[in-house]
Amino acid sequence: MIHGVGGHILWVDLTKGSIEKRPLDEEMIKEYLLGAGYLSRVLFDHIPKGIDPLSEKNVLGMATGLLTGSMFPQASRHVIAGLSPLTEVWGESHAAGFWGAELKFAGYDAIVFTGASKSPVYLNIRDEDVQLIDAEATGVWGKDVFETDDILKAKHGKRIRTLSIGQAGENRVRFAAIMNDRDRASARSGLGAVMGAKKLKAVSVRGTGKLTVADPKNYLKQIDVFHKRMMANPFTPGRIKYGTTSLVELMQHIGRLPSYNMKQGVFDGFEKISGDAINEKYLVKARADFSCLQRCGRYTAVRTGPYAFEGGAPEFETQSSMGSRCGNDNLESVLFGHHLANQYGMDTISLGATISWAMEAWDEGLLTAEDTGGIDLSWGNHETIVNLTRMIALREGFGDVLAEGSARAAQKIGRGTEKFVMTVKKQEIAGQEPRAQKSMGLAAVTAARGADHLYSFPVLDEAGFDDDIRERFGEEYLPEMADRLNPKYKGIMVKECEDFMVMVESVGLCKYGTQIPPEFFYDDVALALKIHNGLDLTGKDLQIIGERIVNLNRLFNARLGITRKDDCLPDRLTKVKAPLGPSAGEVVEIDMMLDEYYTTRGWDLKTGLPLKETLKRLGLAKDA
Repeated sequence: MIHGVGGHILWVDLTKGSIEKRPLDEEMIKEYLLGAGYLSRVLFDHIPKGIDPLSEKNVLGMATGLLTGSMFPQASRHVIAGLSPLTEVWGESHAAGFWGAELKFAGYDAIVFTGASKSPVYLNIRDEDVQLIDAEATGVWGKDVFETDDILKAKHGKRIRTLSIGQAGENRVRFAAIMNDRDRASARSGLGAVMGAKKLKAVSVRGTGKLTVADPKNYLKQIDVFHKRMMANPFTPGRIKYGTTSLVELMQHIGRLPSYNMKQGVFDGFEKISGDAINEKYLVKARADFSCLQRCGRYTAVRTGPYAFEGGAPEFETQSSMGSRCGNDNLESVLFGHHLANQYGMDTISLGATISWAMEAWDEGLLTAEDTGGIDLSWGNHETIVNLTRMIALREGFGDVLAEGSARAAQKIGRGTEKFVMTVKKQEIAGQEPRAQKSMGLAAVTAARGADHLYSFPVLDEAGFDDDIRERFGEEYLPEMADRLNPKYKGIMVKECEDFMVMVESVGLCKYGTQIPPEFFYDDVALALKIHNGLDLTGKDLQIIGERIVNLNRLFNARLGITRKDDCLPDRLTKVKAPLGPSAGEVVEIDMMLDEYYTTRGWDLKTGLPLKETLKRLGLAKDA
């Protein structure tokens, strides 16, 4: 028996309107855990090759991790996955909040949606009572995320937790997010558009059950040890004070703050959009997700003016994407733009990056007022950024072009605007200027879901982690692995980080506190799984599981034609030297790092696909 789980998976056929409760497959758990790993296996087996991601043949999965809902620090996460309408390859996104834990308390570890409804519906879960309900009759279809939350709580009780799409998802914006708890976003991969295509507006849940614990005698004692270690983490005070907003200053300092559509990694107005600037005037309070000690979430308010609002605060990625990336140092517009993106349900990374692509094309004279409907796309035009946020979500005017993402928008416009597209596999690169940290460039191209810094989340080369490298890898990897501008050993680092981070996403933990160098590493997670779930896994077992998931993700993409040729960065980052800041003169030596990465992974150097012996070792030979 596996403890600490709901014990059931909901399979919802939206075409038929049927709901099936299946028992949790405990043997699959031992090979893939839950969360990201579980969905990797299920969707590999159930998504056909060559389908339209917005067709009824796509399958959308939502899963908690094995530790989600436990008292382990940061055990708040859930994962959503499917075929991405933005990249047309593996799509995956993660969020915290309280929705995942609530699903567990209702008795379910995951939900798998197949088919598509003829009319809009939402799924309401209250323990054993699970129903598909008419979303139009309830009044939530056509509403934004906040209105949907209000309406569903009025109908089903204020203690429910909601997960929903806004108008962006309904309108199939290709980077539409799936929101939960109002302002927590499963943002990347555009899976909100998949919900919209399936006419699935929301999943509301209330759980009154309890999770069993495998080792109640030692559980609280060990949890106390974990909590004290987390609070002693030297990064915890900064996360409590700033969340991720302080990263603006760090990225500026090392030349990694994407600015002007990634033309450079420094921004003159960085102090105006910094964490200190937010705290000084706009911060209302900090907030925590389920079982979170670092409480890096924030509430902010702009009290007066055209950008007045009160709600969730942006993370660093929004400060970058809607700020420096667009040449915008107007903080109130960044705060409000983030609020609107949450309200409509959009990924702020792709949103800001797509707008910045248009701004550069405008600046170069390749986009005109005739193209934009008279909209002025000058760098730093904060009114345009805010207005386009609305227009994209509602697919109005030029917003309809941008709603396709920068790669497709450039393909439609042409005229050489393609060279300004900053994507990997059609997904916009996040707020990490890779010429200033080579490992981030490699991480972006090897990630399964397209441009993604979190699939690996390499930080060992940011500064001062020599001791951690020495402990995890060995003295022989120094000083090169610790040097963010040196491409050597980055393939080894990214591979090891991917294995660990994918495992973390499969047990439901936040990456802050578990990223490498971690407060909790493989053996700590194995201990938590032992006392909470009763699983007898070693740290090495967990590493192999992570490696298995990464390889299965690669096989999923290989079926869709992805090879080494697709693991590439835009020419700007590999051929044009960074012009300013600490990384001036640098480019990303992507081919050298890929060779090292593929060799370390056991993948073919020419194709970038797993070798037969690698798949056999991981138990994936039948999936090739």
